[in-house]
Amino acid sequence: MTALRDVEADLSRFRTRGLVALLGVLLAFGLVGARAVYLQVMRHDDLKAQAESNRTAVLPIVPHRGLILDRNGIALATNYSAYTLEITPSRVTDVETVIDELSGLIDIQLRDRRRFKRLREESRNFDSLPIRTRLSDEEVARFTAHRYRFPGVEIKARLFRQYPYGETASHVVGYIGRINLAEKTQMEDWEDEDQANYRGTEYIGKLGIEQSFERELHGLTGFDQIETSAGGRAVRTLARTPATPGNTVVLTLDIKLQKLVEDMFGERRGALVALDPRTGEVLAFVSKPTFDPNLFVDGIDVENWKMLNESIDKPLLNRALRGTYPPGSTYKPFMALAALTTGKRSAGTIINDPGYWMFGNHKFRSHGDEGLGGVDMYRSIVKSSNTYYYSLANELGVDAIHDFMAPLGFGQITGIDLKGEVRGVLPNQAWKRRTYKRPEQQRWYAGETISLGIGQGYNSFTMLQLAQATAVVANKGIKVRPHLGLATEDAVTRQRQALPLPEPVNLGLDPAHVDVVTRAMVGVTTEGTSTRVFAGAPYSSGGKTGTAQAVTIGQKDKYDARKMEEHQRDHSLYTAFAPANEPRVALAIVVENSGFGAAHAAPIARRVFDYVLLDQYPSEDDLAAVQKGMASAPIGKPRKASEMPWPATDAPAK
Repeated sequence: MTALRDVEADLSRFRTRGLVALLGVLLAFGLVGARAVYLQVMRHDDLKAQAESNRTAVLPIVPHRGLILDRNGIALATNYSAYTLEITPSRVTDVETVIDELSGLIDIQLRDRRRFKRLREESRNFDSLPIRTRLSDEEVARFTAHRYRFPGVEIKARLFRQYPYGETASHVVGYIGRINLAEKTQMEDWEDEDQANYRGTEYIGKLGIEQSFERELHGLTGFDQIETSAGGRAVRTLARTPATPGNTVVLTLDIKLQKLVEDMFGERRGALVALDPRTGEVLAFVSKPTFDPNLFVDGIDVENWKMLNESIDKPLLNRALRGTYPPGSTYKPFMALAALTTGKRSAGTIINDPGYWMFGNHKFRSHGDEGLGGVDMYRSIVKSSNTYYYSLANELGVDAIHDFMAPLGFGQITGIDLKGEVRGVLPNQAWKRRTYKRPEQQRWYAGETISLGIGQGYNSFTMLQLAQATAVVANKGIKVRPHLGLATEDAVTRQRQALPLPEPVNLGLDPAHVDVVTRAMVGVTTEGTSTRVFAGAPYSSGGKTGTAQAVTIGQKDKYDARKMEEHQRDHSLYTAFAPANEPRVALAIVVENSGFGAAHAAPIARRVFDYVLLDQYPSEDDLAAVQKGMASAPIGKPRKASEMPWPATDAPAK
C-alpha cells in the first residue's frame, strides 16, 4: 500500500514537472513567435532597410560645375579632367614617411608638401587630400605598379576648374577652393535638401561670381547604389541617378573691355567701374593689381599665399568693391545738384574765387593757390573751383549734404550681385556720434563741413558708388541697381533664362537742374580740365576730373609729389558718361597715387568710350604710353576691337 502511494506521488510529481516543462516550452515558443511577429511585421520596413544598407552603399556623383561666360560668350571659367595623387591621413601611420617614399616614384616638390600641410590644417583627418595634381600618364602607371606599398594613398580622376585668362577679371570671376572647416560648420545650418546636394562635394566658390552664384554653378548631385561584398568591395551597380551639371552663368561683363582697361593700368594700382546707366549692366569691373585665380584651385602654396597676402599693393583687395577713396573734385557736380535741389543757389549765382576761402582764422586753399575770379555754377565745375564749393558746403551743412547724397548711393550698399561690398562713409552728425567714443570726438565741428564740399574730409566711397551716382545723373535722375549677372543657361537643354532686371527708381530730380550739371560736365571735356584728353573725339561726353589727397597736407605746406613716398601721393580720379545726349556708358575711375585726374585717369576713360562707342582698341604704342602716364590722347592708329585676335570666343581650356 505504501509502495502504491509512493508510485502515485512519483507520477504526480512527474505530471507536474511535465506540465511545467510544457508550459515552459509553450512560453518559449510564444516568445519566439512574438519576437518573429515583432521583427517580421512591426519592424519589417526598418530591418529591411538596414539589411539593404549592409548589402548596398549609396555613393554621390559630384556634378560638373557650370561655366562662366562674358556677355559675348567668351569662357571665363571652364573645367578639365586630370589625375591627382591623394592621401587619407587617417589611413596612414606616418604621413611624412609615406610622402618621402612617394617622392621616389613621383616628383613631389617642397611647395607640394607645404600646400598639403596647409590642407591638413583646414580639413578633417579622414578627408582625402591631394599631394600632387595633374599627374602625367607615366606617373600614373609608375604609382599603379607600386600601389600595394601605399595603403591610404590612391589616384583619383578629378575635374579641375580653370580660368583661361588668368589674372584678367580675377576679382570679378573669383575662384573655387576646398571646403574648409568653417564652411562645413556653416553647411550644417543649411536645409537637409541642400546638405544632401553637397554630399561628396569638396570644392566651393570662395570669391566673386564663383561665390555669389554658387548654387547655380554647382548643379545637382547624382547617386550610385552599389551592391557590396561582406568585405565592403563593390560588386555591381544596382541603380544610378545621374548628376545634373551646374548652369552656365552669363555675365554683363565685356572681357575685351576689361582686358583693355587692365592693360592700360599697367603696374599702377586703382579701380574702374563702367556700366550702362539705362540698365545697370556692369561692362567693366576693374581692380588693379590682380592675381591669378588658378593658384587657388589646387590649394595655394605658402610662397604664393605669402606674396599675395603681404604685398604692400594688396592684390587680393577688390578695390572696385571694397576700396574706399575720397572722391575729390568729382564730388562737385553732385554738390551743385544739391545746391539747385535745396534752393541754396541758382545756376547764375556768382561767387568770387580768390584762390582760397577763409573760415574763421583757417585758410582753405585751392589747388595751386590760383584764383578764378567770379564763377557761376557752370564755370565752377568746368574750371573746378574749390572756393565755390567750400562756401557751398558751409551754407548747406553736413546733414543736408548727407540727406541729398544718400539716395544717389554715396555711403550706401548698392546691392550688386557680389558678396563683400563695403558701405564707405557719408558723414553726418549721427554718424560721428556712432563712430567715436569720447564726447569731444562725437561733436561735429562746423569747420569739418568745409572740406566735404570738394570731396575730402570724412568722405570715403567706392568706385562702384561713384559710378552709380554718375549713372544717375547721366540717366536724368533714374537710379538702377548695378549687376553683373545677365542670364543663366541650362547645361542640358542649352535654354537661356534672363535674370530678373532690377527695378528703376526715379529719385525725383528736376530735369532742368540735371541739365545744368550735365552741360557743365560736357564743358569739362570741351573747354575745361580734360579738354586735351577728348580732343578729336567724334562723340560728345561729360566728365569731371578729381585729385584726392591720400594723406593730409599741413595748412602752411605745399604739395610736392617729388618729396613724398609713392603711396602718399594724391589719387587721380575721373567720372564720365557718353555719348552726352543719350548716354550708353557711365564710369568712375581712380588711379592711386598718380596725381591729377586729367593726366592719368581721364585718358583711360577716353579709351573706354572709344571701345564702347567706336569699336576701337588702342594701338600698342598708345597702351604703352598711357601705362607710363605719358599720353593724354590717342597717339597711335587704333585697331578695330571686333577684329582683335584676343580673346577667342571658343577659347579652349588649357
